[in-house]
Amino acid sequence: MTSWKVPSNLSTWFVRLAVILDKRVRPLLQMVLIGILLTTERRRTASSWFRTGGIGRDFRRAYNVIGSVGRAADTMATTVLLGVEDSPALAAEEELTFAIDDTPSKRYGPEVEGAGLHHNPTPGPSGAAFVFGHSFVTLARLASHPEHGTIALPLGAELYVRKKDIPRIPRERRWEFRTKIELAVKQVDWLGFWLQDKEKPIWVVVDGAYAKRPVLKAAATNGIFLVSRLRKDAALRTLPKEQPSSKRGRKPKYGREVISLAKRAGQKGGWQTEKMVLYGEEVTKTYKTFLATWAPANGVIRVVLVKEAHGWRAYFCTKTDATPAEILGKVAKRTTIEETFKDVKQVWGAGQQQLRNIHANLGAWDLNLWAYTMTELWAWDKPAEELVDRSASPWDRKPRRPSHADRRKAMQRECLREEFQAALQGPGQHEKLKELCQRLIQTAA
Repeated sequence: MTSWKVPSNLSTWFVRLAVILDKRVRPLLQMVLIGILLTTERRRTASSWFRTGGIGRDFRRAYNVIGSVGRAADTMATTVLLGVEDSPALAAEEELTFAIDDTPSKRYGPEVEGAGLHHNPTPGPSGAAFVFGHSFVTLARLASHPEHGTIALPLGAELYVRKKDIPRIPRERRWEFRTKIELAVKQVDWLGFWLQDKEKPIWVVVDGAYAKRPVLKAAATNGIFLVSRLRKDAALRTLPKEQPSSKRGRKPKYGREVISLAKRAGQKGGWQTEKMVLYGEEVTKTYKTFLATWAPANGVIRVVLVKEAHGWRAYFCTKTDATPAEILGKVAKRTTIEETFKDVKQVWGAGQQQLRNIHANLGAWDLNLWAYTMTELWAWDKPAEELVDRSASPWDRKPRRPSHADRRKAMQRECLREEFQAALQGPGQHEKLKELCQRLIQTAA
């Protein structure tokens, strides 16, 4: 078995992840990771990883390694979380912002464990409302790049399996049913446990589907501020009136008057305008903001109503003194996790591995997420001229920020430079160059 050389910061990530597994399979995991990073095959199957990584007769053990990653996903995700937070690229940030969302991944065949019908967020031309496959509840760190805006760095995922699909999973897998809300609660508790020593405020931005009582309770318990979309028919109430000190008994938590968001939005008065930086550009937003009490939040929340081109939208935050610019800024940042899902599927081929074992499917998805995060951190401080190579397209002169595919290709070029430098040093240069050429030909063909 032969392996490729990678930059030192990437090899550090490989060692951090591999040390969690049994020492007998650690070298195989590193070769799988190299295969993920360097494969150029159109279909990113697990076997394409093995071919590029130099895994030959040990391919069966390599499949077992992917399954081992799925079984140790929580521990390995903790390593990724701590590594990301200790990265110099994120050290200057004054607050920690995370996003939780789910995305489906297509699968084929009745033997794929845990696969079922899930809502399709991107129906496409066919208009299919459902897709057969897996659904991953994914947690990502929202990091602010000084030049490229917000980038969602995936930390790990939980595999959601419908209750009706659980009986088809072999009993030896010991898979327990959990709803998406319960998986999100697990991720919020996980963040609160591992980041409790950080002296920075922690924010979690979720889609409206996760703005439920269990998630809000977990966020409050861990001292995390939660931002999300608010239903237009949310059962809001006014703030409770101050109770006289002479009156005995527990103070009321909710006001007596019901707040109708539709009526608030329909009133012509009370609207304010403010310039904000959203989605990387300055825009003017018209909004109303007020405090209200809400039973799922177990108390007071900050509500923001925003006028849009077609109607209005409502958002809320559990940090009552948050400004509308802060809340809408967090909502805008959350959309970057959807861009990450697109890149993970298109650039890295997440979901194309077509594995049957449920732990292997989770492991393959997480490996693709971590490859995305490692590549983004590797390219964080590199200038755009180094990341984008348009020498073969002299007609393409339009300036634009490097895409994630550009970053991945730049990382691959760096790995090849490392290989050539190693082959040109020391004795046996002829044989090393010959072996390198053979491997390059196999990879390209």
